[in-house]
Amino acid sequence: METPSFGEKSEKLVYKKRLGAYIIISRKNNSEIVLIQAPNGAYFLPGGEIEKGETKEEAIDREMIEELGIEVAIGSYLGQADEYFHSRHRSTDYYNPGYFFVADAWKQICEPLEKTNGIEWVSVEEGSSLLKRGSHKWAVKKWQASLLH
Repeated sequence: METPSFGEKSEKLVYKKRLGAYIIISRKNNSEIVLIQAPNGAYFLPGGEIEKGETKEEAIDREMIEELGIEVAIGSYLGQADEYFHSRHRSTDYYNPGYFFVADAWKQICEPLEKTNGIEWVSVEEGSSLLKRGSHKWAVKKWQASLLH
């Protein structure tokens, strides 16, 4: 199966590769998901860059403590979706292969370590429209389809 790709890839630009791992965390019988709101106002699924030497799962575990203060039980793997984007904040063009998972369970264990992000629980429909990246929207759609089977 071909990896879905989002954003515009320009032959004129040099992209920095940034691997990311993200997870869908839901509550209220999968009717709500949690989103992270970056300081610039953009919404994303929880997760982020996979650091050198980390597995995708280790990156998610670390990011969940940083962003949400929670421990997750990582469930199904939804797949990979690639994104090309320009970060005005970092003045860099990125090629961002994202690996998307679903949390089977989660529990709050501490306050989020990062204090700069907003944390919002929203309906799945609202979440889909708020998400900035096409790859994140794709993951939510794929997760929703999996719930119907």
